[in-house]
Amino acid sequence: MSSTSRRDFVRNAALTGLAAAPALRSANDTINLGVVGIRGRGNDHIRTFGRIPGVRIAALCDVDERLFPDRSAAVEKLSGAKPATFTDVRKMLEQKDLDAISVATPDHWHALITIWGCQAGKDVYCEKPVSHNLSEGRKMVLAARKYNRIVQAGLNRRSEVRNMAGVEYVQKATFGPAYRAKAVVYRGRTSIGRVQESSIPTGVNWDMFLGPAPYRAFTLNRFHYGWHYSWDTSTSEVGNNGVHAIDLVRWALNKSSHPVKIHCVGGFFADNSEQETPNVQNTSFEYADGTLVELEVTTLPSPSFGGVQMGEFFYTPTGYITSARNWTAVEGDFIPGSTPDPPSGISLRASNLSFPKISYKPGPAIPDLQLQEKSHFDNFIDCVRSRRREGLHCEILDGHMSTALCHLANIAFRTGRKLTFDPATETFPGDAEASGYLTRRYRAPYVVPDQV
Repeated sequence: MSSTSRRDFVRNAALTGLAAAPALRSANDTINLGVVGIRGRGNDHIRTFGRIPGVRIAALCDVDERLFPDRSAAVEKLSGAKPATFTDVRKMLEQKDLDAISVATPDHWHALITIWGCQAGKDVYCEKPVSHNLSEGRKMVLAARKYNRIVQAGLNRRSEVRNMAGVEYVQKATFGPAYRAKAVVYRGRTSIGRVQESSIPTGVNWDMFLGPAPYRAFTLNRFHYGWHYSWDTSTSEVGNNGVHAIDLVRWALNKSSHPVKIHCVGGFFADNSEQETPNVQNTSFEYADGTLVELEVTTLPSPSFGGVQMGEFFYTPTGYITSARNWTAVEGDFIPGSTPDPPSGISLRASNLSFPKISYKPGPAIPDLQLQEKSHFDNFIDCVRSRRREGLHCEILDGHMSTALCHLANIAFRTGRKLTFDPATETFPGDAEASGYLTRRYRAPYVVPDQV
């Protein structure tokens, strides 16, 4: 579909009411859903959405036709009817009976499909990270507002009741105000090695897979999951899993603005492969009010936190709060030394204060919230029915704000220096090099429009 026909499609959709503000939907109304990207995470979407009462998976879309028989059979088993299948998401979005879509494609497609979905009058569930660059995220927010769509970001830890309780505890500052926080993500991965370029497998629409990214020859290291290791298609492990941790930190600190200083160090260690993205990144964010936030991400062997691979820590004058062990508070007890001053009269006051006895003990128990656990997917469907975007556990604006931290970390890493950011304009004033990473050069016709 050319850019001109794309505009015609959107204009006609508006004229026919597809992009108009929808009415409240009854609980008895069937929500017809299309899933875009059905191999890994998209298969989870099929299984989860397919079990929600009143949701019908009406369409599947993927660039790899080899996936359709198995996934279609799974949908038919869940609903009793086979879904329509598409390799071109634009064709799927032309289906007038489709109410919503879920997006589980590689990162570089998230923004464009979400924007197209909003323009076509569809509500959208978009996996994390919501965008491939910072500019895209803001346009996704604008599209959701302009077309009055329900758009959920797939940062699903926000739908876990225990996380809601921990975040509320941090925000209430009962254990003291958090002046600093750290998120740690240790997700082990093995080397992708090196593979030769090869012919495109039968049934794979390689041009559609690359979409907005530059054209490159097919290799397995650039396709199924291998796309995570190329800057053209991914946002590094910071955007892949780090976004979950940094989102929880931003949520708990109640940060509705971007940081003003960003510094990121790291690199690619202990491996010799085709991977372009780093396997170690340590980022610091400084906010205008002085709050410090750190994000440490690696895929190399590292300690675990009670068997889990990520943890968040919030530091207060009283001690610290951590999510790593089912949300606990730990109190630091520092008792100054008591060595008396010698006969010479030289004061040991500073020494006694500087070398205290230190012990840690459990702090107050973090209260549970008496709420029923409801999945992120259920929450999305509830809001599709109610038309209340404020009911979403992670509305696209929150998704953009948290994903932007990952983009800022990657830009600081790629420029190799500390950056100054303007939160109001979402720009790097006077910094042409850093500003060049705020968007990308799109490959026609897969272009995120200047005006959504």
